Amino acid sequence: MTQWVNAEVINIKKWTSRLFSLILHAPISPFIAGQFAKLAVPINKKKYIKRVYSYVNSPKNKNLEFFITLIPNGIMSNKLYNLKLKEKILISKESSGFFTINEIPKSEILWMFATGTAIGPFCSILQDGSELEKFKKIILIYAVKYSEELVYLPLIKKLKKKYHNKLIFQAITSQEKNKNSLTGRIPELLKKKIIEKKIGYEINSKNSHIMLCGNPNMVKDTQLILTQIYFLKKHLRRNPGHISSENYW
Repeated sequence: MTQWVNAEVINIKKWTSRLFSLILHAPISPFIAGQFAKLAVPINKKKYIKRVYSYVNSPKNKNLEFFITLIPNGIMSNKLYNLKLKEKILISKESSGFFTINEIPKSEILWMFATGTAIGPFCSILQDGSELEKFKKIILIYAVKYSEELVYLPLIKKLKKKYHNKLIFQAITSQEKNKNSLTGRIPELLKKKIIEKKIGYEINSKNSHIMLCGNPNMVKDTQLILTQIYFLKKHLRRNPGHISSENYW
């Protein structure tokens, strides 16, 4: 049974017509970077609508941040988008999820692949920094449709400075060509080895672990490429492998 606590709206950052970040204060229990919380808002006097969202912030930060897509006919996202400052909603006191660094085995290179709002858990993990010393290199791949949707680019630039040469970043835009980004979909770019050529590192079973987070189709298609072409296997606690994934809806 979920234990709920009140969360106060501190800020809503409306990045584009369809992307926004919700910042809350709430007396939650400590969480691990990469985990998610449940949010709930009322739709009438007796009924609430609930959804899960990953934390963007480090567990050390009291500002609880969630990166959300506004869905035109989505009841929950529209409710959240139209919240007012100091308004209250409900948040789960305890967080959930195993898309965390303590679940990832030591490897030379950690590859992080995110689409859209699924950059959130990676931002949390990188801001926190816990256990990242077990990787020599971290490669963050952030894929969106258009460059205007790379709203966490300023944070990523700060993180690059924090980690110096340890963190490598590559943006991808699927619907437009941009001199600072690769163009296309992650599975196809992997299949053609374009990402590896651009980054200068190879993905292989000897030195790589892959974290995939985002659109379920991307996760499914990318896993297929990684298993069939790169000969990697899914990582499980009872059967260690090279691929950890989380569908983002």
